[in-house]
Amino acid sequence: MRVIIMGCGRVGASLAGALERLGHEVAVIDKNLESFRRLGSDFHGDQVIGTGFDRDVLIDAGIERASAFAAVSSGDNSNIISARVARETFGVPRVVARIYDSKRAAVYERLGIPTVATVPWTTDRFLRLLVPDGDTEMWRDPTGTVTLLRLPLHDSWKEHSVAKLQDMTGARVAFVSRSGVTAVPAENDSLRMVDDVYVATSSAATRDITALIANEPKGT
Repeated sequence: MRVIIMGCGRVGASLAGALERLGHEVAVIDKNLESFRRLGSDFHGDQVIGTGFDRDVLIDAGIERASAFAAVSSGDNSNIISARVARETFGVPRVVARIYDSKRAAVYERLGIPTVATVPWTTDRFLRLLVPDGDTEMWRDPTGTVTLLRLPLHDSWKEHSVAKLQDMTGARVAFVSRSGVTAVPAENDSLRMVDDVYVATSSAATRDITALIANEPKGT
């Protein structure tokens, strides 16, 4: 597919190279000619000088036949304007914008434009690497409403069912990883101590759920 990238900084250049290695047709837009040096001599895609929200520049980059658009410049305003033009004016089906301000990212998510909120994502990633045993939150949606948790089960949960865990916690088991194999379990499947259990829940319930599964299940 054809992918257009707005912004040829380190992220844009890295993304362009990765996409091209996967066999995709890539065009990169940047207003600074010198920025294209980051692409390297192995890059064979299009290099278009200009701003990513200019109609003529986008047409030169092949937006009319693009299947995806990524706005990854250093400016939130430029990224979101470019993303909206790609989505609303040219009807590009897959559009993603990098946003530094997490509050604004949540707003644009509600408008139907997926965003990567750089600072919160980086912070969460560092926390998981620095204190992996103390952080069970694996993902949170930009509005802060829904969370994906990795549950460190108490030993006594062994052989209890997925349905029991869901009933007690109010969370939904999204998937279970067992000995390197990941699957979506049935409600009558039994849990094992080797399982890494991931559940989707409301962010407000995170602490209560973590406390519940760290103890023996009631009624055992």
